[in-house]
Amino acid sequence: MEKKKALITGSNGLLGQKLVELLIGKPDFEIIATAVGANRLPLKEGYRYLEMDITNPYQVEEVIQSVRPDVLIHTAAMTNVDQCEIEKEGCWKLNVTAVENLIAACKKYHVFLQHLSTDFIFDGTSGPYAEEDLPNPISFYGWSKYAAEKAVMHSGIDWAITRTVLVYGIAHDMSRSNIILWVKKSLEETRSIKVVTDQFRTPTLAEDLAMGCFLIADQRAKGIFHISGKDFLTPYEMAVMTANYFELNVTLISPTDASSFTQPARRPPRTGFDLSKSKQVLGYEPRSFEEGIAILAGQMGL
Repeated sequence: MEKKKALITGSNGLLGQKLVELLIGKPDFEIIATAVGANRLPLKEGYRYLEMDITNPYQVEEVIQSVRPDVLIHTAAMTNVDQCEIEKEGCWKLNVTAVENLIAACKKYHVFLQHLSTDFIFDGTSGPYAEEDLPNPISFYGWSKYAAEKAVMHSGIDWAITRTVLVYGIAHDMSRSNIILWVKKSLEETRSIKVVTDQFRTPTLAEDLAMGCFLIADQRAKGIFHISGKDFLTPYEMAVMTANYFELNVTLISPTDASSFTQPARRPPRTGFDLSKSKQVLGYEPRSFEEGIAILAGQMGL
Protein backbone atom coordinates (compact mmCIF):
# COMPACT_ATOMS: atom_id res chain seq x y z
CA MET A 1 0.00 0.00 0.00
CA GLU A 2 1.31 3.42 -0.94
CA LYS A 3 1.83 5.75 1.99
CA LYS A 4 0.03 9.07 2.28
CA LYS A 5 2.46 11.96 2.33
CA ALA A 6 1.57 14.60 4.90
CA LEU A 7 3.43 17.91 4.97
CA ILE A 8 3.07 19.88 8.20
CA THR A 9 3.79 23.61 8.51
CA GLY A 10 4.76 25.05 11.90
CA SER A 11 6.24 21.74 13.07
CA ASN A 12 8.18 23.48 15.88
CA GLY A 13 4.96 24.73 17.48
CA LEU A 14 2.84 22.94 20.06
CA LEU A 15 0.34 21.42 17.62
CA GLY A 16 3.06 20.78 15.03
CA GLN A 17 5.09 18.73 17.52
CA LYS A 18 2.06 16.72 18.66
CA LEU A 19 1.08 16.03 15.05
CA VAL A 20 4.52 14.75 14.08
CA GLU A 21 4.57 12.51 17.18
CA LEU A 22 1.12 11.13 16.38
CA LEU A 23 1.71 10.56 12.66
CA ILE A 24 5.06 8.83 13.21
CA GLY A 25 3.03 6.07 14.83
CA LYS A 26 0.74 5.71 11.79
CA PRO A 27 2.36 3.19 9.39
CA ASP A 28 0.47 4.44 6.32
CA PHE A 29 1.75 8.01 6.65
CA GLU A 30 5.01 9.53 5.47
CA ILE A 31 5.72 12.80 7.27
CA ILE A 32 7.48 15.92 6.10
CA ALA A 33 7.85 18.46 8.91
CA THR A 34 8.52 22.09 7.95
CA ALA A 35 9.14 25.33 9.83
CA VAL A 36 11.23 28.48 9.66
CA GLY A 37 14.79 27.91 10.88
CA ALA A 38 16.20 24.85 12.57
CA ASN A 39 14.26 21.74 13.55
CA ARG A 40 13.40 21.94 17.27
CA LEU A 41 11.59 18.63 17.52
CA PRO A 42 12.94 16.27 20.20
CA LEU A 43 12.26 13.27 17.94
CA LYS A 44 14.78 13.01 15.14
CA GLU A 45 13.64 9.85 13.37
CA GLY A 46 10.60 8.66 11.46
CA TYR A 47 10.09 11.82 9.38
CA ARG A 48 11.89 14.30 7.12
CA TYR A 49 12.50 17.91 8.11
CA LEU A 50 12.70 20.74 5.57
CA GLU A 51 13.02 24.46 6.17
CA MET A 52 10.11 26.35 4.65
CA ASP A 53 9.17 29.98 5.16
CA ILE A 54 5.47 30.13 4.30
CA THR A 55 5.70 33.88 3.61
CA ASN A 56 8.12 33.15 0.74
CA PRO A 57 6.07 31.99 -2.27
CA TYR A 58 9.15 30.71 -4.13
CA GLN A 59 10.25 28.54 -1.24
CA VAL A 60 6.72 27.21 -0.74
CA GLU A 61 6.50 26.33 -4.43
CA GLU A 62 9.95 24.70 -4.38
CA VAL A 63 9.26 22.52 -1.32
CA ILE A 64 5.80 21.42 -2.43
CA GLN A 65 7.04 20.68 -5.94
CA SER A 66 9.85 18.49 -4.59
CA VAL A 67 7.77 16.69 -1.92
CA ARG A 68 4.43 16.39 -3.75
CA PRO A 69 2.43 15.76 -0.55
CA ASP A 70 -1.08 14.28 -0.63
CA VAL A 71 -2.12 16.42 2.34
CA LEU A 72 -0.77 19.68 3.73
CA ILE A 73 -1.69 20.41 7.35
CA HIS A 74 -1.18 24.11 7.92
CA THR A 75 -0.62 24.83 11.63
CA ALA A 76 1.74 27.85 11.40
CA ALA A 77 0.25 31.26 12.28
CA MET A 78 0.68 34.37 14.35
CA THR A 79 -1.62 33.50 17.24
CA ASN A 80 -0.76 36.11 19.87
CA VAL A 81 -3.99 38.12 19.75
CA ASP A 82 -2.56 41.35 21.18
CA GLN A 83 0.55 41.17 19.00
CA CYS A 84 -1.71 40.86 15.94
CA GLU A 85 -3.64 43.96 17.01
CA ILE A 86 -0.39 45.96 17.25
CA GLU A 87 1.58 44.44 14.35
CA LYS A 88 -1.20 44.30 11.77
CA GLU A 89 1.07 44.04 8.73
CA GLY A 90 3.07 41.14 10.16
CA CYS A 91 -0.12 39.42 11.21
CA TRP A 92 -1.68 39.73 7.74
CA LYS A 93 1.50 38.52 6.05
CA LEU A 94 1.68 35.37 8.19
CA ASN A 95 -2.03 34.63 8.58
CA VAL A 96 -3.40 35.56 5.16
CA THR A 97 -0.73 36.13 2.49
CA ALA A 98 1.12 32.95 3.53
CA VAL A 99 -2.12 30.98 3.19
CA GLU A 100 -2.53 32.35 -0.35
CA ASN A 101 1.01 31.10 -1.08
CA LEU A 102 0.09 27.63 0.16
CA ILE A 103 -3.18 27.63 -1.79
CA ALA A 104 -1.36 28.49 -5.03
CA ALA A 105 1.10 25.60 -4.59
CA CYS A 106 -1.64 23.17 -3.47
CA LYS A 107 -3.65 24.07 -6.56
CA LYS A 108 -0.70 23.49 -8.87
CA TYR A 109 0.24 20.10 -7.39
CA HIS A 110 -3.27 18.85 -6.42
CA VAL A 111 -2.67 18.81 -2.67
CA PHE A 112 -5.48 18.52 -0.08
CA LEU A 113 -5.13 21.54 2.23
CA GLN A 114 -6.13 21.31 5.87
CA HIS A 115 -6.10 24.79 7.37
CA LEU A 116 -6.15 25.49 11.12
CA SER A 117 -8.49 28.23 12.32
CA THR A 118 -9.95 29.56 15.54
CA ASP A 119 -13.00 30.35 17.66
CA PHE A 120 -11.88 34.01 17.47
CA ILE A 121 -13.62 34.34 14.08
CA PHE A 122 -16.83 34.54 16.17
CA ASP A 123 -17.94 37.56 18.24
CA GLY A 124 -18.68 35.42 21.29
CA THR A 125 -22.26 36.56 21.81
CA SER A 126 -23.84 33.10 21.42
CA GLY A 127 -21.37 30.24 21.93
CA PRO A 128 -20.92 27.30 21.85
CA TYR A 129 -20.79 27.51 18.05
CA ALA A 130 -21.56 24.99 15.31
CA GLU A 131 -19.73 24.92 11.96
CA GLU A 132 -22.50 26.75 10.07
CA ASP A 133 -22.79 29.68 12.52
CA LEU A 134 -21.87 33.04 11.03
CA PRO A 135 -18.43 34.48 11.79
CA ASN A 136 -18.14 38.06 13.04
CA PRO A 137 -14.60 38.76 14.31
CA ILE A 138 -13.99 41.47 16.90
CA SER A 139 -10.16 41.53 16.79
CA PHE A 140 -7.60 41.92 14.00
CA TYR A 141 -6.39 38.37 14.71
CA GLY A 142 -9.96 37.14 14.22
CA TRP A 143 -10.27 39.08 10.97
CA SER A 144 -6.98 37.70 9.64
CA LYS A 145 -8.06 34.11 10.37
CA TYR A 146 -11.49 34.71 8.83
CA ALA A 147 -9.90 36.19 5.69
CA ALA A 148 -7.69 33.10 5.42
CA GLU A 149 -10.75 30.83 5.75
CA LYS A 150 -12.45 32.74 2.93
CA ALA A 151 -9.36 32.34 0.74
CA VAL A 152 -9.33 28.58 1.39
CA MET A 153 -13.08 28.19 0.76
CA HIS A 154 -12.94 30.04 -2.56
CA SER A 155 -9.68 28.43 -3.72
CA GLY A 156 -11.14 25.73 -5.95
CA ILE A 157 -8.91 23.08 -4.30
CA ASP A 158 -9.87 20.21 -1.97
CA TRP A 159 -9.84 21.69 1.54
CA ALA A 160 -10.77 21.28 5.17
CA ILE A 161 -10.86 23.97 7.84
CA THR A 162 -10.12 22.78 11.37
CA ARG A 163 -11.25 25.34 13.93
CA THR A 164 -10.12 25.01 17.53
CA VAL A 165 -10.33 26.74 20.92
CA LEU A 166 -7.75 27.64 23.62
CA VAL A 167 -5.19 24.90 23.00
CA TYR A 168 -3.11 23.76 25.96
CA GLY A 169 -0.33 21.21 26.30
CA ILE A 170 3.34 20.66 26.87
CA ALA A 171 5.85 20.54 24.05
CA HIS A 172 9.59 20.47 23.79
CA ASP A 173 11.44 23.81 23.92
CA MET A 174 8.28 25.90 24.21
CA SER A 175 8.38 29.57 25.13
CA ARG A 176 4.65 29.96 25.82
CA SER A 177 2.91 28.73 28.93
CA ASN A 178 -0.73 27.66 29.26
CA ILE A 179 -3.43 28.13 31.88
CA ILE A 180 -2.64 24.87 33.72
CA LEU A 181 1.11 25.55 34.02
CA TRP A 182 0.53 29.21 34.90
CA VAL A 183 -1.94 28.40 37.70
CA LYS A 184 0.23 25.58 39.05
CA LYS A 185 3.39 27.73 39.11
CA SER A 186 1.64 30.77 40.62
CA LEU A 187 0.01 28.82 43.44
CA GLU A 188 3.19 26.85 44.20
CA GLU A 189 4.92 30.20 44.65
CA THR A 190 1.95 31.30 46.84
CA ARG A 191 1.13 34.17 44.47
CA SER A 192 -2.51 35.19 44.40
CA ILE A 193 -4.00 35.35 40.91
CA LYS A 194 -7.07 36.96 39.38
CA VAL A 195 -8.92 34.87 36.81
CA VAL A 196 -11.92 35.87 34.72
CA THR A 197 -15.39 34.44 35.20
CA ASP A 198 -17.04 36.15 32.22
CA GLN A 199 -15.34 34.32 29.35
CA PHE A 200 -16.41 30.83 28.28
CA ARG A 201 -14.35 28.37 26.22
CA THR A 202 -14.04 24.66 25.44
CA PRO A 203 -10.28 24.28 26.17
CA THR A 204 -8.51 21.84 23.86
CA LEU A 205 -5.78 19.37 24.77
CA ALA A 206 -3.07 19.59 22.06
CA GLU A 207 -3.09 15.78 21.69
CA ASP A 208 -6.84 15.85 21.00
CA LEU A 209 -6.42 18.57 18.37
CA ALA A 210 -3.65 16.52 16.71
CA MET A 211 -6.01 13.51 16.65
CA GLY A 212 -8.74 15.64 15.06
CA CYS A 213 -6.29 16.82 12.39
CA PHE A 214 -5.21 13.21 11.75
CA LEU A 215 -8.83 12.03 11.35
CA ILE A 216 -9.48 14.78 8.79
CA ALA A 217 -6.24 14.08 6.88
CA ASP A 218 -6.75 10.33 6.96
CA GLN A 219 -10.32 10.55 5.66
CA ARG A 220 -9.65 13.56 3.43
CA ALA A 221 -12.81 14.91 5.01
CA LYS A 222 -13.81 18.10 3.22
CA GLY A 223 -15.44 21.14 4.81
CA ILE A 224 -15.33 22.86 8.19
CA PHE A 225 -14.82 20.90 11.41
CA HIS A 226 -14.93 22.11 15.00
CA ILE A 227 -12.27 20.33 17.04
CA SER A 228 -11.98 21.27 20.70
CA GLY A 229 -12.40 19.96 24.22
CA LYS A 230 -15.90 19.03 25.37
CA ASP A 231 -16.08 20.93 28.68
CA PHE A 232 -17.60 24.43 28.52
CA LEU A 233 -15.67 26.35 31.19
CA THR A 234 -14.58 29.80 32.33
CA PRO A 235 -10.86 30.40 32.93
CA TYR A 236 -11.77 30.73 36.64
CA GLU A 237 -13.27 27.23 36.63
CA MET A 238 -10.20 25.90 34.79
CA ALA A 239 -7.95 27.48 37.42
CA VAL A 240 -9.93 25.99 40.33
CA MET A 241 -9.90 22.53 38.69
CA THR A 242 -6.13 22.82 38.23
CA ALA A 243 -5.59 23.87 41.85
CA ASN A 244 -7.75 21.00 43.12
CA TYR A 245 -5.96 18.46 40.92
CA PHE A 246 -2.51 19.46 42.22
CA GLU A 247 -3.87 19.97 45.77
CA LEU A 248 -2.85 23.63 45.84
CA ASN A 249 -4.41 26.53 47.72
CA VAL A 250 -7.64 27.48 45.89
CA THR A 251 -8.13 30.57 48.08
CA LEU A 252 -5.26 32.24 46.20
CA ILE A 253 -7.50 32.37 43.11
CA SER A 254 -9.90 35.30 43.02
CA PRO A 255 -12.67 35.74 40.45
CA THR A 256 -12.67 38.89 38.35
CA ASP A 257 -14.10 40.03 35.04
CA ALA A 258 -12.48 40.89 31.72
CA SER A 259 -13.00 44.63 32.25
CA SER A 260 -10.30 44.59 34.94
CA PHE A 261 -7.66 43.80 32.29
CA THR A 262 -6.53 46.25 29.66
CA GLN A 263 -5.47 44.41 26.53
CA PRO A 264 -4.96 45.81 23.02
CA ALA A 265 -7.33 43.27 21.42
CA ARG A 266 -10.92 42.49 22.34
CA ARG A 267 -11.74 38.89 23.32
CA PRO A 268 -15.01 37.20 22.39
CA PRO A 269 -16.79 36.56 25.72
CA ARG A 270 -18.55 33.29 25.00
CA THR A 271 -17.19 30.91 22.36
CA GLY A 272 -16.64 27.18 22.70
CA PHE A 273 -17.74 24.60 20.15
CA ASP A 274 -20.58 22.23 19.43
CA LEU A 275 -18.74 19.02 18.46
CA SER A 276 -21.69 17.06 17.02
CA LYS A 277 -20.42 17.11 13.42
CA SER A 278 -16.84 16.08 14.27
CA LYS A 279 -18.09 13.25 16.47
CA GLN A 280 -20.50 11.95 13.83
CA VAL A 281 -18.45 12.45 10.67
CA LEU A 282 -14.91 11.86 11.95
CA GLY A 283 -15.42 9.75 15.07
CA TYR A 284 -13.67 12.46 17.12
CA GLU A 285 -13.76 11.94 20.91
CA PRO A 286 -11.93 14.49 23.07
CA ARG A 287 -10.80 14.05 26.68
CA SER A 288 -12.36 16.03 29.52
CA PHE A 289 -10.45 19.01 30.97
CA GLU A 290 -9.72 16.99 34.10
CA GLU A 291 -8.24 14.17 31.99
CA GLY A 292 -6.21 16.83 30.18
CA ILE A 293 -4.73 18.09 33.47
CA ALA A 294 -3.80 14.49 34.37
CA ILE A 295 -2.10 13.98 30.98
CA LEU A 296 -0.02 17.15 31.46
CA ALA A 297 0.86 16.06 35.00
CA GLY A 298 2.08 12.74 33.57
CA GLN A 299 4.19 14.53 30.96
CA MET A 300 5.77 16.62 33.73
CA GLY A 301 6.62 13.38 35.53
CA LEU A 302 4.27 14.10 38.43
